[in-house]
Amino acid sequence: MSLALRTALAYHESWKAGDLDRAMTYIAGDIVCDAPAGRLTGAGAYRDFLTPYLRMLKSVTLLAAFGDDEKALIMYDSATTLVASAPGAECVTVRDGTIVYSRFLFDRAPFIAARAAQ
Repeated sequence: MSLALRTALAYHESWKAGDLDRAMTYIAGDIVCDAPAGRLTGAGAYRDFLTPYLRMLKSVTLLAAFGDDEKALIMYDSATTLVASAPGAECVTVRDGTIVYSRFLFDRAPFIAARAAQ
């Protein structure tokens, strides 16, 4: 298994288990993340981005994972307290064993609709 894929899967398994501290050990201090809400820069901003999601997370099913020595792509479906199915994908760039860039994709519409219905 490639380095990038091993790193991405270790990161994924950590946050999936609710261990944000361990997940953050795979994130570079100067990470750049492009997400639906915009660009995040730095590990602190990235942690703040993940925290609310992990608070509502119920379960995660890994759908696919591919990678080489520099990039990995993981796709998963998660169940949260707001929506029963929230598919997401992350394409990450890994350097020196940490994720330095993440292109994070997910559909915000079901979350917006669920919040509006509350």
